[in-house]
Amino acid sequence: MTKNQIQQLQAIFSSQNVLTEIEDMIAYSYDASHVEIRPEAVVFATTTEQVSQLMKFAYREKIPVTPRGQGSGLSGGSVPFKKGIVLCMDKMKRIIDFDPANRLITVEAGLTTSDIDPIAAKANLFYPPDPGSVTFSTIGGNVAENAGGLRGLKYGVTKDYVKMMKVVLPQGEIVILGNKCVKHVAGFNMEGIFVGSEGLLGIMTEVTLALLPIPEHRESALAIFNSLDGAAQAVSDIIASGVTPSTMEFMDNATINAIQNFKDCGLPRDGAAVLLIETDGEKNSAIAEMAKVEQQVKKNDIRDFVRAKTSTERDRLFEGRRVALNALASVRPNLILEDATVMRSKLPEMVRGITRIAEKYQLQIGIFGHAGDGNLHPTFLLDMRDKDEMARTEKGVAELFQLAIDLEGTISGEHGIGLEKKPFLQNQIGSEGIRLLQNIKRTFDPLNLLNPGKMFDMPAEQTA
Repeated sequence: MTKNQIQQLQAIFSSQNVLTEIEDMIAYSYDASHVEIRPEAVVFATTTEQVSQLMKFAYREKIPVTPRGQGSGLSGGSVPFKKGIVLCMDKMKRIIDFDPANRLITVEAGLTTSDIDPIAAKANLFYPPDPGSVTFSTIGGNVAENAGGLRGLKYGVTKDYVKMMKVVLPQGEIVILGNKCVKHVAGFNMEGIFVGSEGLLGIMTEVTLALLPIPEHRESALAIFNSLDGAAQAVSDIIASGVTPSTMEFMDNATINAIQNFKDCGLPRDGAAVLLIETDGEKNSAIAEMAKVEQQVKKNDIRDFVRAKTSTERDRLFEGRRVALNALASVRPNLILEDATVMRSKLPEMVRGITRIAEKYQLQIGIFGHAGDGNLHPTFLLDMRDKDEMARTEKGVAELFQLAIDLEGTISGEHGIGLEKKPFLQNQIGSEGIRLLQNIKRTFDPLNLLNPGKMFDMPAEQTA
């Protein structure tokens, strides 16, 4: 960037909120994926008006802009693929409005997800989406990726709670999308287009989210299985029985032992797989539902079914699930975390398929995830310096995605497409689907300056 352009950025954000030195920008060159590209400048926004001024400047100067929250994304969504400017939103973390009467909260996009619940709890409310990165991921990032989480089975994902948003469009216009009312059909469902848009269409600066009452009671249990098949089939059987647990998390033996080596969370090292299950709601209902769950899991090669008797026991089990990724990361020098998703009824086939892929390519794959909604996280453990192992891993990843598609599933349940899964998107939605996405992108961002290079490529003549 030129000296004059940097001065214009400093005029918008102030000099202390603009980084241009190489060593200062390294931390903003990557996210939790495996791509690293250094930007030309990093800016920190504190107001919507600043974001608007930035986009007007960027469009005038034809400079790419990549929005960024805390950089916890797993698909390369916040990596500055075309260099340019990284726009950091994590200083925009104010609570704009808390409306317990209507069960709504309006927050800035940089607020950390877990920061909502202490506010909501004052009115006996909570925000259901709880991604594994809940303590450090931002609301803006969650909305951009349509993040899910452990409670997705019963409570849904981010898109189910977004009511309204303030968005800065690629050329700097500020728009309000959605409505706070329960019913709203005035015009297109524009807020729905922006949820999961991965920062390609606009920059969300404020979001109004729906809240729910905190359940009266929770029942938690750990089901320990002698086989992967038994655990996977149990998931289908529980859902087919009419019970919808709030949480149903799957961990295989490799994941269990990685967790226990990382931190003792009371998981059985010799179990082939476990399901961490929770029911909630009115007390008698939650207890009755857990009894039905126990009936179903005992049909499926189960070794033991242990109910948490205290909140301490419950928290210990859930801590094990939440540290799963960090635990697996300690096993080998590198890991590739995926989130292929299938319908719950296809879960046994998916688990068997992943096992076959591991055997076929002689790979180490730990499997954990949100089994209740069919969202598994096959985690490839490897050393990327080993070219042969890396080549086998790439073949295994490609085969994993094709397996999900063949089972009528999807290549991403919650991590997004970004850079990592871009080569596989056409396999799922076809060339016409890609063309539709390109046309939508072109309508909003004719110069392709906002987070370019992510999700799909634009025709060469349309890029800046």
